[in-house]
Amino acid sequence: MKSAINWFEIAVTDLDRATRFYEQTLAVALRREEFFGTPMAIFPAEQPGVAGALVRDARRAPGGGGSVVYINVDKQLDECLGRVAAAGGLVVTPRTDIGEMGAIALVKDTEGNVVGLHTER
Repeated sequence: MKSAINWFEIAVTDLDRATRFYEQTLAVALRREEFFGTPMAIFPAEQPGVAGALVRDARRAPGGGGSVVYINVDKQLDECLGRVAAAGGLVVTPRTDIGEMGAIALVKDTEGNVVGLHTER
């Protein structure tokens, strides 16, 4: 097994709003697609690598308290955290040093999901 994760999905109710939040916070462009009728906004990723998407699916509801997905912010953690509030989110856990593995933070997005941001040293 190459990686424990090969795809992730973050549930949203308002795909446009959530897409704006992540694009503004992470300073990236998400690619809009439909997969078997399910609207998605896909995060950029190099191949091979782990990719994922925001997904609007009536069978799943966004929210905190469950699993946490950590998005690689490639040494831009402080810059991303500085954009969270303006994008409509909330920093739940500020930058936290995790030793040799870098630093993390937790943010609540516009849909109520708590998502991790990770940077290597």
